[in-house]
Amino acid sequence: MINYPDKLNIIFKKLKDSGIKAIIVGGFIRDSLLGIESKDMDIELYGVTSFAQLEHFLKEFGRVNIVGKSFGVCKLKFYDLDLDFSLPRRDNKVDSGHRGFDTKLYSNLDFKAAASRRDFTINAIGYDVEEEKLLDPFKGADDLRDKILRAVDLKSFIQDPLRVLRAAQFCARFNLIIEQDLFLTCKEMVSKNMLNELPKERVFEEIKKLLLKSKIPSIGFRLLKEFGTDIYTDNLHVADEIAKQLTANNQTNLVLMLAGLCYNFEQKDTEDFIIKLSDEKELLDRVIKLTQANSEIENLRVENINDYLLYKLATKVNIEELLILSSSIYFAKNNSEVYSVGEEIYKRAKELNILKKKLPALLSGKELLKFGLKPSPKFSEILDKAYEAQMQGNFKSYDEALLWLKDYLNL
Repeated sequence: MINYPDKLNIIFKKLKDSGIKAIIVGGFIRDSLLGIESKDMDIELYGVTSFAQLEHFLKEFGRVNIVGKSFGVCKLKFYDLDLDFSLPRRDNKVDSGHRGFDTKLYSNLDFKAAASRRDFTINAIGYDVEEEKLLDPFKGADDLRDKILRAVDLKSFIQDPLRVLRAAQFCARFNLIIEQDLFLTCKEMVSKNMLNELPKERVFEEIKKLLLKSKIPSIGFRLLKEFGTDIYTDNLHVADEIAKQLTANNQTNLVLMLAGLCYNFEQKDTEDFIIKLSDEKELLDRVIKLTQANSEIENLRVENINDYLLYKLATKVNIEELLILSSSIYFAKNNSEVYSVGEEIYKRAKELNILKKKLPALLSGKELLKFGLKPSPKFSEILDKAYEAQMQGNFKSYDEALLWLKDYLNL
């Protein structure tokens, strides 16, 4: 028995009354068997005569997105659930790349034939909602229990080079051992440069899942190296430590992971590594700033920590994020559970209220205007001097700041 949200029963009842069989497939079933909660669900519908009929049927339950029409997929947001409704299909490779398939839809294809197009046995399990029955023609549940990643069909597997990355990703996410024939197939696909057919964006999507959804990301990266890809660094132990301290923000987690993978690189090497994966400039900038800030505190001693150092640090990065990176590096390199420098930085930055933000400036352009100055490029220079003085403790209140400014301007 697979437990799915009861709120879906209104949809499943209408499907049944219309003579349509609903089978939940893919990741939701896999995750359910592993005890992992999911808000994403793929539902394959048998007995639907056309895509137009499917679209019309779903409109009653919310706004339908037909972006996947060419693949026979309708997307529906239903309460807090992201639902993908699809028709059984067969895929035939007609061109290179991840999207080079000719897809044919079949209203009454049997489940085994429909599931045979899937990549791994653990993703080819279905659940017949009406009969409350697990459908597992390729024994994916057994492989899940035995912690084995196995292809449904090696001949069709090689048609999609993205599956090489997915193999590494799933092994890392679920701590699986890759079956030998599948391993050799992935290695052969890499040796034939098949991954070069993939857009950079699709490669990065799989790498992101590997980094953000794995308890032990190093499993996937070591596999990628064994396959023969160049997506690898020697800092995998740091990524594994960061995986234990992830925040609620996925973009921040991604920055932390990438910074961990290249924390000891020269800036040019860091740029090359990130650009190989993504063209996102903001992502690259955040990674570089974080690794540079880490270099500043890497050999810091507790007795050398002072307010000015922390104020300056807070102008460059989020100190709380920096401590996740630096503590992960420390724990990966040292057999110790105590990171004294990190604990002291955290304590003092929290007291100064700069753990997640920089020190608010007491002076701004309006104070300069009050003192009779006219807007000019010199404004920035004066305000920079003022902020530096504030960080050094020359003034701590607004009134003291005004006195400092008056003295600085010789008024």
